[in-house]
Amino acid sequence: MPKHYPAPFHRKKSARVALGGGAVTALGAGLLFTQAFASGAPTSDAPMASAAKFTLPKPNQPFDYQIGGAYTPPKNVKVVSRDRTAKPARGLYNICYVNAFQTQPDALGWWQKNHPGLLLRDGAKKPVEDEDWGEVLLDTSTADKRTRLAKIVGGWIDGCAKSGFQAVEPDNLDSFERSGKRLTKQHNAAFAKLLAQRAHAAGLAIGQKNTTDLLPERKKIGFDFAVAEECGQYQECGNYATVYANRVYAIEYTNGGFNRACKGWGSKLSIVQRDLDVSAPGGSYHYRAC
Repeated sequence: MPKHYPAPFHRKKSARVALGGGAVTALGAGLLFTQAFASGAPTSDAPMASAAKFTLPKPNQPFDYQIGGAYTPPKNVKVVSRDRTAKPARGLYNICYVNAFQTQPDALGWWQKNHPGLLLRDGAKKPVEDEDWGEVLLDTSTADKRTRLAKIVGGWIDGCAKSGFQAVEPDNLDSFERSGKRLTKQHNAAFAKLLAQRAHAAGLAIGQKNTTDLLPERKKIGFDFAVAEECGQYQECGNYATVYANRVYAIEYTNGGFNRACKGWGSKLSIVQRDLDVSAPGGSYHYRAC
């Protein structure tokens, strides 16, 4: 089950300067990206070549956030975010949710069996867990581990492109905050840069998921837009709007946060209120937009 971060567990994450409108060509330098990841060889964090066109989402478009389950979007919605295991919504701009910096709870066994050395561990060699969500943090602390992780997560990103998504949002960029100082902003920024290169090589735009803490690194990382949870609640919408030329897709979970976001930014940004479970219609489902 994909997750989000409601008010009691608010996450703060990061960004990248907007690139203008329409299709963009992503350029890099160094080894051919596909060759580097096919070999799986450690290549440090050097840039890798990519030359694929990708399309940015348009600002201030009707938006829906469906990472808890796909369903027919409300009328007039133009942009939707769905989990990478879901099918894109036909005829819309689709953003692919990927849990890139932590494990999904039901995937921990797979990581322990196949890649135990890529799980962050404490002094007693026990996996470091995000206890709010039962997710173990991935270890981005060395260039070798980042390269190995990027091969795995990069495969998911390629899968998003193959499925027909136009963009990707890698979640948990702020995992360093829950690492007991075993990870740093610089570690995660370096890994995010590899993911941005992979996304662009696959023809996908890439969105910063939360945290204003890494805004100074946005150009170096390569983010193209933002998916921001509770920027109204925490008065951060303007931070994202300024650097992303209003390409901000904001989710609020409280009435106060939604009303504040709409009052300040409803005419410029894509803002919705969702239920805490981000559920499909029925039960606790809630959706409204401004």
